[in-house]
Amino acid sequence: MKKTGTIELTGMEFHAFHGCLEAEKRDGNTFTVDFRGELDLCAAAMSDSLEDTADYGHLYGIVAREMEKPSDLLENVAGRIVLAIEEEMPKFCRFSVTVSKRNPPVGGRCAWSRITVEGGRD
Repeated sequence: MKKTGTIELTGMEFHAFHGCLEAEKRDGNTFTVDFRGELDLCAAAMSDSLEDTADYGHLYGIVAREMEKPSDLLENVAGRIVLAIEEEMPKFCRFSVTVSKRNPPVGGRCAWSRITVEGGRD
């Protein structure tokens, strides 16, 4: 019996150095990362064992590791996170990663810029 469920880690906040402009590379900015993933939770629901689900700490560690690597584009950051999760956490059948940049330099008032990339084994 399959019981697909959703695991989310939202509002993971990082000071990082992503962007094309020299000031972004030098000063950095605040970024948030949101993760939403689907996986079979039947075994975990019955066993109460971390081995039967996704380890939130491992997931956070993947995101933190990739956020430390400067990139020009949010697309690149999100894409690297997706590839690493696919490789290290294959239990997720589908998932999405959203990377948001606070106050992007767009020439006017803008609270956030965001990019979402999807991954999984479907």
